Amino acid sequence: MSVALVSKKKTRNLCCYYFGWCALTVDSYFLLLFFSIHGQCAIIMFDVTSRLTYKNVPTWHRDICRVCENIPIVLCGNKVDVKNRQVKAKMVTFHRKKNLQYYEISAKSNYNFEKPFLYLARKLSGDMTLRFVEETALLPADVTVDLAAQQQIEAEIAAAAAMPLPDDDDDNIMD
Repeated sequence: MSVALVSKKKTRNLCCYYFGWCALTVDSYFLLLFFSIHGQCAIIMFDVTSRLTYKNVPTWHRDICRVCENIPIVLCGNKVDVKNRQVKAKMVTFHRKKNLQYYEISAKSNYNFEKPFLYLARKLSGDMTLRFVEETALLPADVTVDLAAQQQIEAEIAAAAAMPLPDDDDDNIMD
């Protein structure tokens, strides 16, 4: 994904590289790596209803870091609006080990949808006051996340952030 970023400091085009939980064929995997060589930032997204997708996060992170050194990376847990969550907030520790920004989002309800993009735009521009001047053009939400659910998600993230990190290695993040 490429976007034009305008800040007080400068205007520049940004290339954001997305590594997600969707299945990739060998050809598409190499195509993604080819396009990511000039990537300036990355979003690693996993599905909170599937433990397997979170288990792949270290591999995706390692692959990105091999190709694009020292780029800002955001980790996102998607589908937080779904009731049968398999990857609980307290289980998500990879971002703390690697000093990555983490957001829980719901693409379906648009919950926190803009946060990873705003974080990356701020990091790349060096302007922590940067803000989006127009609302993101999104389709209407298929589902809604009510205020109580939002507060519960945020409380679980805060509690998980206060827990000590496990001593295990990155390859066994779900064991």
